[in-house]
Amino acid sequence: METLHIRHAERRDIPDLVRLLEQVELVHHEGRPDLFKCGGRKYTDEQLCAILADPHTPILVACGADDHVKGYAFCIFRQFLDDNILTDVKTLYIDDLCVDETCRGQHIGRTLYDAVLAFARENDCYNVTLNVWSCNESAMRFYEKCGLTPQKVGMEVIL
Repeated sequence: METLHIRHAERRDIPDLVRLLEQVELVHHEGRPDLFKCGGRKYTDEQLCAILADPHTPILVACGADDHVKGYAFCIFRQFLDDNILTDVKTLYIDDLCVDETCRGQHIGRTLYDAVLAFARENDCYNVTLNVWSCNESAMRFYEKCGLTPQKVGMEVIL
């Protein structure tokens, strides 16, 4: 197995991030074409630059020896201070986690997820949370293998 290292994403990674974002979008489109456009793009280059520049939205990337991105974890720090009902816990929310489809099965996702947990601990987070679409069964199995359990469930009725 190739040596893997985790680092914070940089502007030079934008083409790799876009390529992986497109892979995620396709999975979502195939699972829920009623909700996700085909060929859409979650973030423009300008939005990616803003995310990269914001310390509240860190992106961790898994890179091989050639330093090209093989996977990413887009994260967001969340904390609801002085909320009427929620406690003040600090959460690291995984907004998006992807491993390049050509690299799956090499434990890159688990390595990246473990790095997110370590990063959250270093930043005094109480927990790490994420959402996963129920149509993405492989992602659900992956997160369950990592030890995540449901915190809340989103439900719908299509009219």
